[in-house]
Amino acid sequence: MSHQPKDPDFEKRVRENFTQQRVMSLIGAEMITVEPGIVEIGIRMRDDLTQQDGFMHAGIVTTVLDSACGYAAYTLMPASSSVLSVEFKVNLLSPATGERIIARAEVKRAGKLLTVCTADAVADGKICATMLATMICREARDDKNLEPKT
Repeated sequence: MSHQPKDPDFEKRVRENFTQQRVMSLIGAEMITVEPGIVEIGIRMRDDLTQQDGFMHAGIVTTVLDSACGYAAYTLMPASSSVLSVEFKVNLLSPATGERIIARAEVKRAGKLLTVCTADAVADGKICATMLATMICREARDDKNLEPKT
């Protein structure tokens, strides 16, 4: 499906925004691909991101899928906007193993307010999880809710 970004500098905007996402930095995720309506995020397997059996924790896989969907949607949003998850469903298909997991998200339908995306996480050459997500386009705010209000 071909999509047209509303912002000619969408790739730069998306990549810069990704560097501000503290959780992606915390888990060591990296943005690989940024195209109109498509984003890939990779994460290397680390012992501190695994569950009790040594697989990448489902919460980490879900986090990367969610960010991939959000940024895929964000590629098609106006430069003056921000993106936020509204809803998602994840199916965990097999244990996430191997050296690296890649989450590839694609916009299925981009609306003015809501965008629907799908994403697959691939580990060891097979899909380990899939997501269906809805993202909302919000007006950008200066107070990114990073500091508690006193």
